[in-house]
Amino acid sequence: MRLGEKLRYLREVEGTLRGMDRELSQVEMARLIQKELGKSISQSYLSQIESGTRPHLTNSTRMLLARFFKVHPGYLVDDPEGFQNELMSDIGALEDKLDLWLVSGAERFCRDADLHHALLTVAKHNDSRMCLILIGTILENPGLADRLMEVLKAPVATAAPKPRRRS
Repeated sequence: MRLGEKLRYLREVEGTLRGMDRELSQVEMARLIQKELGKSISQSYLSQIESGTRPHLTNSTRMLLARFFKVHPGYLVDDPEGFQNELMSDIGALEDKLDLWLVSGAERFCRDADLHHALLTVAKHNDSRMCLILIGTILENPGLADRLMEVLKAPVATAAPKPRRRS
């Protein structure tokens, strides 16, 4: 993946994370960087990066964007030719790819502790495919997800139940 594609992807994810239901525009991104980090970056510079006109970032810009998106600075470079994010093995292919995808998603959403934990929990389960199918089935039943959350998030008594004594 090229640097410009990564930046566009990060803008899309950031817009979603901020509840916009759309990608963050370059102008919005420049304004937010100024507001949140106190540093300036121009919309035209961002456009040049995304279009590939400017194929490389200065170190200070790479660090600024990494801080803004909360990614490792090493992510903000072109991937080498032929680079793949996934393992190319057929061993347990479906389950392994799904688990890798879930772990990758968990890392992308590390700022949302509950979502991060949920994705990792599904990835660690022996049958993550079944877990996702179960979630889909729950969501197809009106009100079931809300009721389950209500029951599962109920306050837990502080004292553990006492074991029954034999007579």
